[in-house]
Amino acid sequence: MNLNRRDFGKLALAAAAVPSGLVRAAAKVNSNFGGVQIGTITYSYGGMSGQNDAKELLSYIVEDGISAIELMPPAAEAFAGAPQAAGRGGFGGPGGPGGRGGSGAGRGPGGMPGGGAAAVKNADGSYTCPAAMGGGPGGGRGGSGRGGGFGGFGGGRGAPSEEQLAAAEALKKWRLSASMDKFREFRKMYEEAGVSIYCHKLTPSENMSDAEFDYFFEVAKALGAKQVSLELAAASPFTQRLGDTAAKHGMVAAYHAHTQATIDAWDDVLKQSKGNAVNLDCGHYVAGSGDSPIPAIVKLADRIGSIHLKDRTTPAHCELNLPWGTGDTPIVEILQTMKKNKYKFPASVELEYQVPAGSTSVIEVKKCVEYCRKALA
Repeated sequence: MNLNRRDFGKLALAAAAVPSGLVRAAAKVNSNFGGVQIGTITYSYGGMSGQNDAKELLSYIVEDGISAIELMPPAAEAFAGAPQAAGRGGFGGPGGPGGRGGSGAGRGPGGMPGGGAAAVKNADGSYTCPAAMGGGPGGGRGGSGRGGGFGGFGGGRGAPSEEQLAAAEALKKWRLSASMDKFREFRKMYEEAGVSIYCHKLTPSENMSDAEFDYFFEVAKALGAKQVSLELAAASPFTQRLGDTAAKHGMVAAYHAHTQATIDAWDDVLKQSKGNAVNLDCGHYVAGSGDSPIPAIVKLADRIGSIHLKDRTTPAHCELNLPWGTGDTPIVEILQTMKKNKYKFPASVELEYQVPAGSTSVIEVKKCVEYCRKALA
């Protein structure tokens, strides 16, 4: 099955039909198609004003018909009453034309070329790539902050201010005394709408105490998650500790890779602990290696916690983030491989291409979900 730009454009008509911000209670959502669980990482809604409000975020998810999510920080902690501070709490998402990629202060993966730059396809089929990819206006930079914990403290690479240090200490104190009741309430609200939280994003730091580590996993369990996710790093005592802590809690720590991903990139951390797992981003894999991620998915299937779906191009084609069906990522074939092999890990939409003028992240995610449904029909 081939789904191209024309097909993707047709999906916009249905996606735009329902106004944003409505949670419909008539029927629970279900985005399991042909035995493949389609979800989204809530980073996809980084351009929306309600990204950190539990009820608003849920309305976006339900409007898109999604029944499984990887939850970004700090929506759950904000709902639970964590102290809020300037510089903490945003996460970026896909930017619109001339936008800034959401409201996050940290740095996430790059989106479309920034500053109006564009790749040029030559007559011979080759590409001339812009000098700088991502970043700049409309570059979809965003991110989840650079500090430790859910959300951390983004907004700069220099030493934290006294105010930030005080806020971090207040947050740590709150975490170590926080009840899990509000997190369970968050879970109940989402599950009543048909939305399960399979994963909670984690941004830990090496100097955290065992009590802080346990807090993060207790929060994830209270939310109903079976895994936490974080960025892939070289195998170290830190990744050993993460995997072992996850295993202690009956969970896995799934490592997400950007363009450094190869078929062997996770081998060392997987050898360290049964609690370590894979979060394979198919678009980044294509952009970094130039190869199809399907052989890696098949090889790692029994250690994959989840995969991310986006349509990126190869290095030869400028590593772009594009509307689905117009890049080099074999999304249809990936989904059909999952269906054929009956893989049970979720495949989650991660929206990182530029949101077109007049559209929203909610509309674009809905188009991606419909793309998946058609691919699995």
